[in-house]
Amino acid sequence: MSARIVANPLRDAAFRAEPADQDVAAFHRRMPGYAPTPLVDAPAIAGALGVARVLVKAETERLGLPSFKILGASWATYRALCDHRGAEPEPWSDLDELAERLAPMRPFALAAATDGNHGRAVAHMARRLGFAARIFVPEGTATARVEAIEGEGATVTVVDGDYDDAVARSAGEAGERCLVISDTSWPGYDVTPRRVIEGYSTIFAEIDAQVAGLGVAAPGVVVVPVGVGAFMAAAVAHHRSGAGGPVLVGVEPTSANCVQASVEAGQPVVVPGPHRSIMAGLNCGTPSPVAWPAVAAGVDWFVAVDDDAAETAMRDLAAAGVVAGETGAAALAGLGALAADVEARRAGGLGADATVVVMVSEGATDPANYRRIVGRDPAEVGGPDR
Repeated sequence: MSARIVANPLRDAAFRAEPADQDVAAFHRRMPGYAPTPLVDAPAIAGALGVARVLVKAETERLGLPSFKILGASWATYRALCDHRGAEPEPWSDLDELAERLAPMRPFALAAATDGNHGRAVAHMARRLGFAARIFVPEGTATARVEAIEGEGATVTVVDGDYDDAVARSAGEAGERCLVISDTSWPGYDVTPRRVIEGYSTIFAEIDAQVAGLGVAAPGVVVVPVGVGAFMAAAVAHHRSGAGGPVLVGVEPTSANCVQASVEAGQPVVVPGPHRSIMAGLNCGTPSPVAWPAVAAGVDWFVAVDDDAAETAMRDLAAAGVVAGETGAAALAGLGALAADVEARRAGGLGADATVVVMVSEGATDPANYRRIVGRDPAEVGGPDR
């Protein structure tokens, strides 16, 4: 296993972020089946890493989907529809009622590019609202992930190229009867990606309440997987809205470390593809321009890990009762690399008394590959509520 560890040279201790809109959590509470995802105490992992406590935020089943992405996609979709209509829908209490309010818009479609989870979340929202969905994926996307998106009723187009090519293709779908719901931005398109970031704020509010409920110390280190940077930008918004806050660590694949390469360069750069890591949700070659300023100023460390490290982390999480897919295990892989580096461990706050939160961003989205790596079916592992 190999890793690249970079202390962020752009970190600005004086940086303060705008906290998320309080309406976001209220919106999510109206989603069917809303409940906070588990925060799992993993003492065996903590012992192996030499820290006091590792708390795993298990975003492995969220609102009926195997990823946290529905939080950003649902909020961004709702706000984009309100903007498109020029007004809020009449009062509604659940998605079925919202779909009734939006019925006069049909036929209507939502479009997105994805490596899997974001596109499925957009397709899920489209289906619940009675809209069509057009989802674009890069070549090489796992069949299981494509089929899951199609299972939401979406039309899936495989683009000849990488994730950035899929983003470019999806942008062309925008029109009077189609909204593009992207988690990355480009010139002239930034409002919806900002709302995707806002949508993720619900996760961090849940963690605060769960940590308080456990009666343990506030986390001194928070580890987050980084693709284009949207999820990490949400972490920065939550933890950098005032003075202090935990050490923030971003984790990427070594073959698609676009944010790490950008902070080293001092400006956004492109890491050219093809990006073939098994951490498919992180196979991104270009940082989101919307996420970049907050991520560049607010994150302390960037760690790039290889696929072997991700596979090891999947097995370690399975032993703790958490079913984490390849992308989902990335944060733990990065934490392991940081803890194994003597200098980074000291500077990164990973002492024997440290409490660390690790973000597991997806469940087993490719069950066949999960069985190959872990040696068990996801159902045999159980889950954090077992």
